[in-house]
Amino acid sequence: MDFNFKKIASDAGGFFSRAKQLTEETFLKAERTELDSHFENLLQRADKTEEHTRRLLSSIESYLQPNPTVRMEEVFYEKLELKKDGVVRQNNLEQLSTAMTEAGETFGETTPYGSALVKVAQTENRLGQAERELCGQAATNTLLPIRRFLEGDMKTIQKERKVLNSKRLDLDACKSRLKKAKNVDTQAVAEADVRVAQAEFDKQSEITKLLLEGIQTAHNNQLKCLRDFVEAQMSFYAQAHQLMADLQRELSGTMSFRGSSAILVNNSGDPPNGRTMAAAIAAAKPSGLLPDDLGTKQAKVILDYEAVLPQEISVTQNDILIVYRLPGMDAEYVMAEKGGKRGKLPVSYIELL
Repeated sequence: MDFNFKKIASDAGGFFSRAKQLTEETFLKAERTELDSHFENLLQRADKTEEHTRRLLSSIESYLQPNPTVRMEEVFYEKLELKKDGVVRQNNLEQLSTAMTEAGETFGETTPYGSALVKVAQTENRLGQAERELCGQAATNTLLPIRRFLEGDMKTIQKERKVLNSKRLDLDACKSRLKKAKNVDTQAVAEADVRVAQAEFDKQSEITKLLLEGIQTAHNNQLKCLRDFVEAQMSFYAQAHQLMADLQRELSGTMSFRGSSAILVNNSGDPPNGRTMAAAIAAAKPSGLLPDDLGTKQAKVILDYEAVLPQEISVTQNDILIVYRLPGMDAEYVMAEKGGKRGKLPVSYIELL
C-alpha cells in the first residue's frame, strides 16, 4: 500500500496549527475572524430548527406509540403495517376488542351483557383499524420527511459548518504567523498563505450560506407535513366520533329480559322507576313497537333521551310530543316535535297516547 507521506504530514500540520489557534483563542484571547450578522442569524436559525425539529419528531412518535418498548424505529420507518415475524402486531384498541369478544362469547351472545360486549368489541376493533391507518399516514406523510431532513440536509449543514470552522482557524493561524514574521522572506510566505486561506474560507462561507438559506425551503416542506398530520388526525377523530355515537345509540336501548318481564336501561345505567315500568315493558316489545302506518299522533316520553346525532332530538321523561313517520324511515325511529323543535327519536323511548 502506497502512502502519501506529504499529504499525511500536511494534514497533521494543519491539525496542530488549528489546535494551537483554537487554544490561543480560548485562553489567550487571540484575534479571530468574525462572521457577519446575517451569517450569524442563519447559524442560529439552523440550530433552533434542528433542536425543535428533533423534539417535534420525538413527540409525534410518542403520540403515535406511547409505549417506548414497542416504539422501535422499524415500526414507523420500515414496517408501517406494524408487522413482526409476519404477524400483525395488535394495537391497544384491537387487544381490547379481542378481550371483549372472548368475554362476550364466554358469557353468551344471547345474554344482554354478552351481546353488549360483542357490540362494543366490534366498534373498538374498527377504532383500532382507524388508529392503525392514522399511524400509517402520519409515518409516511409526516415522520419520514422530517426524519429525512434531519438525517440528510441537517447533517450536511453541520458537516459544512465544521469545515467552515476549520477554514476559519486556518485563516486566523496564517494571519497570526504573518504578524510574527521577522524578515521579508518569511512575510512573503505568510502573506501567500493568508491569501490561499482567505480564498478557501470565502469559498466555504458561500457554500455554507447557501445551505443555511435553504432551511426556509425545509420549513415550507415541513409545513405541508404538518397539514397532512392534522388532516389525518381530523379524519381519525371524525371516524372515531361517528363510531362511538352509533355505538352509544345502539346501547342506549339495550334491554334485559328475565322471563316475562323486561327492564329497559337508560343512559345512566339505572332502570326506570315503578311509575313508568309498565310503559317500558310495552315499549320493549321486540317487534311492532309502533304500527307502520303511524300517522300524526301524540306520544308521551317514558325515558330521558339525549340526542347523539345532529338530526336527533333530546327529550325528557313525561314530555308530550307530536310523532309521525316519514316515507322510507327506519322502523325503529319516529320524527318527534316539541316546542318548535323537530328530530328523530327511538320509538322505545315513547308510548302513544
